[in-house]
Amino acid sequence: MNRTADGVIVTDRLLLRKWRVSDREPFARMNADPRVMEFYPACLSREESDATADRIASHFERYGFGLFAAELRENGAFAGYIGLSVPTFETHFTPCVEIGWRLAADIWGRGLATEGAAAALSYGFETLNLNETLSFTVPANLRSRRVMEKIGMRYDATGDFDHPKLPEGHPLRRHVLYRATDRAKTSSLR
Repeated sequence: MNRTADGVIVTDRLLLRKWRVSDREPFARMNADPRVMEFYPACLSREESDATADRIASHFERYGFGLFAAELRENGAFAGYIGLSVPTFETHFTPCVEIGWRLAADIWGRGLATEGAAAALSYGFETLNLNETLSFTVPANLRSRRVMEKIGMRYDATGDFDHPKLPEGHPLRRHVLYRATDRAKTSSLR
């Protein structure tokens, strides 16, 4: 069951909410974990992690939505982030809205990314009135690709791209693209 109230998305096991100052410490620990950052260019220092949190806050101010802090309902612990964002780079499919997540490794394997991402995707279609949401990752990130598929996204082989923020020859430069459309809206447009 998902419900939205006062900018908070509530699922069976998660609260997707605005960020708090107290989230920065566990966020920095998570961003310094090589398991979590396996498919990112590098682990983040505390300063880099705080700058990421600042960019997330600015995104909420600019767009009215963003990457929510994910909190475990069972104990109130910070779990990572799940939500929607507008990518800051240009490529053949931008501008767009992307769905993304990053969760602490100690809670992987419990279906939390899928649960939260499904709720965020519904929020995008039902509350933000989006027609389409995209997601992308490196081909080897099978965990995230599986989440994309579980929430109903479809792989778009014609959309694969080289990430413009990574240099030529970087092992993580190539990305796969997934798409989800609000089928109710797109079918009514036909």
